[in-house]
Amino acid sequence: MATARGRIDKRQAILDGAFAVFARRGYAQACVQEIADEAGVAKPTVYNHLTDKATLFRHAVQAAAQSALDHRLAALKPLSEPGPDLRSTLEGVGHHLVRLHADERSCALRRLLYAELTHFPDILDIVVEYGPHRLSQALADRLARLVLIGRLHATSPDQAAEHFLALLIGPLEARSQMGTRQIGDTELQEIARAAAHTFLQAFGTEDVNARQPAG
Repeated sequence: MATARGRIDKRQAILDGAFAVFARRGYAQACVQEIADEAGVAKPTVYNHLTDKATLFRHAVQAAAQSALDHRLAALKPLSEPGPDLRSTLEGVGHHLVRLHADERSCALRRLLYAELTHFPDILDIVVEYGPHRLSQALADRLARLVLIGRLHATSPDQAAEHFLALLIGPLEARSQMGTRQIGDTELQEIARAAAHTFLQAFGTEDVNARQPAG
């Protein structure tokens, strides 16, 4: 059992190290020895776990994408029981999502996907399985429950989810210059507040003008 656990931990260290090196250097310039050094393992150990550099790249990107999705899905949890102040809950969820989208690892993952897509067209499958569509589907499911209990009047929860995410990610991408400019938490909160306010103006069933967004 301890041996199996150690193998899993070592594989994860290799995937983390590989992602860091690929994100820093790109696929072509990355070397397996540097990945081994980053992971704290011997070079043959890398090959024992993942047979070649291309396989290592695919698995590292998949692991990073899955981790990113898991964190985003966890950020939606407050919408399952939003309490009486739906707007505050939406702001909190939105703030959590934009913080995740703006963190360095997420920005590095997007840069890596854009840069290497032509060389690895099959990584589109990773985008489909772990990308924005999965998050939008999960958000739509939570919004549909709010429609059923009369908290929202969206005729299409799928469309409502797309709108909410667009209200968050559009301004974030513009302000951060597509992830090349770091923006502070106060600005992230402003984006989340504005997104929640506009979303509830379109889909809310309560008086959204009772509390105007700050700024």
